[in-house]
Amino acid sequence: MSSVRKYPDLHDHIDALKKAGLLLTIDRAIDKDAEMHPLVRWQYVGGIEQDERKAFLFNSVTDGRGRNYKFPVVVGALAANPAVYLLGMRCAAEDVEKRWGEAIANPIAPRVITDAVCQQVVIEGDALKGEGNGLDSLPIPVSTPGFDSAPTLTATNVITKDPDSGIQNHGTYRAALKASDRLVVRMATRAGGAGGYRHYQKHQARGDKTMPIAIVLGAPPCVAYVAPMKLPIDVDEVGVAGGLVGSPINVVKARTVDLMVPAEAEIVIEGYIDTEYLEPEGPFGESHGHIALEEFNMPMRVTAITHRKDAVVASYISQVTPSESSAIKLVSYEPMFLVHLQKTLGIRGVKRVKLHERLTALRRIIIVVMEKNTLKTEIWRALQGASTFRADCGKICIAVDEDIDPENADAIFWALAFRMNPASDLQVIDYRSPGHGPEREHEAERLDATLLMDATRKEELPPLALPRREYMERAGKIWDELGLPKRRPQAPWFSPGDGDWLPQWDAAARRAVEGRYLDNGDISDRLKRSGLKPETRFRPDE
Repeated sequence: MSSVRKYPDLHDHIDALKKAGLLLTIDRAIDKDAEMHPLVRWQYVGGIEQDERKAFLFNSVTDGRGRNYKFPVVVGALAANPAVYLLGMRCAAEDVEKRWGEAIANPIAPRVITDAVCQQVVIEGDALKGEGNGLDSLPIPVSTPGFDSAPTLTATNVITKDPDSGIQNHGTYRAALKASDRLVVRMATRAGGAGGYRHYQKHQARGDKTMPIAIVLGAPPCVAYVAPMKLPIDVDEVGVAGGLVGSPINVVKARTVDLMVPAEAEIVIEGYIDTEYLEPEGPFGESHGHIALEEFNMPMRVTAITHRKDAVVASYISQVTPSESSAIKLVSYEPMFLVHLQKTLGIRGVKRVKLHERLTALRRIIIVVMEKNTLKTEIWRALQGASTFRADCGKICIAVDEDIDPENADAIFWALAFRMNPASDLQVIDYRSPGHGPEREHEAERLDATLLMDATRKEELPPLALPRREYMERAGKIWDELGLPKRRPQAPWFSPGDGDWLPQWDAAARRAVEGRYLDNGDISDRLKRSGLKPETRFRPDE
């Protein structure tokens, strides 16, 4: 860190991980399309204890066609486990809630500079086009081999700007590679969803044919952490990042779009979203724990790629939890919920809040641990407060006594069976936004409810968002050959591929694993349609 930067960038953070024993450096060749994410996945489904999980730095990256890439890839560097997240935050676990609260209340405006390391190399114009150029030169992994139809950017800070107020938004949205100068971005359209989608709607209302966008890969950790936090609308996330570290974040004007980007980013992809046409995107393994099937989403024409000379590509392990993306929120969300109930609402008797995350990162189930002999009124206030604190959390809220371990599902089931009277101890509250999930009906057109105490499958859902068995076994052999900790596979550790899944998606997934995602991009390009809303379902068999 220099005198003009008082916060670590990703390079500094990787060095800190190495010194703390939280980084595994892999020098042997690893196929980004078929091996990389399954290899890292083993530390989440192989019975590896949480404190044994680490970040992975891959120095020799290949793809399904045997091509070699000049950039290394780091996976798990932001939150392979809570210790990694806390190192990135530069604080202790007990200080996380306070740090976030103060940063949101007291943001620090960024510092604009003109000479930025993220623009040491600039690629524009014809240099973006053709095989091996532009996006096709970046070692972007296939997240869920056997199901995903393309390498997909996951560890993103996607920057857009409100065309009226000029306030920028940072969001973590996936973006599928379609061509060397084109990708498709998925922004949540549901209530409480993506801030970037609100900007998209404003540009459409103004009659703008395009929306400027910049996708950052490898932002400084303090900046990377703000993107997935779903901060209030019209809060500039870079200011909150400055508040986290007590110092302005350096930003620089993008080369080809009117946006400010983090100056110490590893890679910045600039371009324009098409606000008229949508293009099929997916399938892709999603954070709700199932494969997200094809939907029409936002094509982005790339106008420039800038990067550091020694850039590192960052990627998230997401999908079925526990995972890296779930840990980013879990470490900060639980203390936030506890403080909300105890201090903001002043509820007596709340001892602990546990957000259940196994298999899904959406925190739909919340366990509230109550002190013995707490008044019934306070128990119900706690349940209602937990279920309404965040729109995307707490569909099912359960209060238990202190003798029940909230991380032990058997103990919770036992409490429900013997300590709950469904006639008097259960409430169903209507008019809840369904949030993000695997259901195929458009999210904005559905309503859900809240259970303050059948989670059976109600429709044919897409496959479980884990790689197919063949890729997990292939990566498992590499894991063992590398002498990594003994694996203890825990079901489910692969996806059998059953459920709502078409032969066309199977073929697209095979092409992606073989490094032929550009063929999939050609197919989806021919299927572009106008007059649709993003996330409109698409099935090639209809």
